[in-house]
Order: sequence, then C-alpha cells, then structure tokens
Amino acid sequence: MIVVVGGHSRNIGKTAVMEGILRSLPQSNWHAVKITQHGHGRCSADGTDCGCADAGKHPYALSEAQEPSLNDSGRYLAAGAHRSFWLRTRQGELAEGIPSLRRILALGENTLIESNSVLNFLVPDVYIAVLDFAVDDMKDSARRFLDRADAFVVLHRDRAIPWPGLPARWLASKPVFQAQVPQYAPTALTEWLRTRLQLDGHGKVAAQG
Repeated sequence: MIVVVGGHSRNIGKTAVMEGILRSLPQSNWHAVKITQHGHGRCSADGTDCGCADAGKHPYALSEAQEPSLNDSGRYLAAGAHRSFWLRTRQGELAEGIPSLRRILALGENTLIESNSVLNFLVPDVYIAVLDFAVDDMKDSARRFLDRADAFVVLHRDRAIPWPGLPARWLASKPVFQAQVPQYAPTALTEWLRTRLQLDGHGKVAAQG
C-alpha cells in the first residue's frame, strides 16, 4: 500500500503526521520516503549553492537513514519505519528520481511518502493533506491536488479558510481530523487509516476474498 502525506506549505506538521502514523501502526513494516525539491541553483546532493544544478551533474540524490537523527528521514526511523529514505531533486525535476522511488516501492508492501508533487507520477492508495488555517501560503502543487485528498488533517480550524478559491465543500465532504501540537496525528486519523488500508490486528494488509 502507498500512503502519501502532503500539505499546503512548509513547517505545518507533515513530518509529525508521518511520525504519528509510523508510531500508531508499528508492525506495518513501513518504508518511509521524504521527497525534497531544491530551488533553482541548488544542488540535489545537499541543497547548497552549486553550478551543477545547471550543468546537470547531479539530477537527483537518494540517501538512506542509518540511524535515528533530527533530520526528517532520521525522525521516520526513530518513529518506527523499517527503512527510511530521502530523495532530493532540482525544483520541477522530480521525474529524474522516480525510477529510484519505484525501486523503493518494490522493497515492501507498505510505503509512506511525504510529498505533494509525487502525485504527478503515481496514484496512492491514500492521500492525506495537512492544512494549517493559520498559514496563508499555498503551494501550487498542493492547490493542484487538494481535490484528490482522501482525508484532511487540520490545525487552527477555528479560523476562516485563508486560501481564496478553495471550495469549502472539499472539507465538508471528506474526513477531517483536527490536530493540535504536538499531537499532529490524532488517534481517529490512524484508526481511519487502519480501516482504509484494511489492516489486520498485526498491521499487515488483510486478505481480500
């Protein structure tokens, strides 16, 4: 199963939602993937200023976390991921790293991906969108795919919707799970996800028949 966690902006709790899912379904043998697209003129290998971004020397970089740490892929490992990866590409060139991502998907039965843009290349079993009504910014990639969300994790829902053109009916017609710091992945979300993925009591995908 493939589960994608996206969101409308940076630093709104997407990684924390990923951690909550990993901790709540510890026996699902998740492979976790963080996808980052560095801005123009930045190197895929480490995000620093680099002329190679124009020369095409480093179209993408993929690393695997070896131990828990404070970076996102290390946090996934600490939260219970079986294996954890970080895929970096130049802005707008995620296609370069998709073959490597597909090899990761082939490693196990359950993969959890933090990204919006990956939806350009695959159709996940579940797409969860994180929305913080206290943050006005809206990524183009998030706006493009919000109507495909299967569920929303929402912070500061007591505020008015700050994004012009976002239909309120999207929130009215799909499951909405209210999150509060530091509990970004409430129990109701992970129980809904367990049911949606039809996981048995051991965290494995239940047999269909």
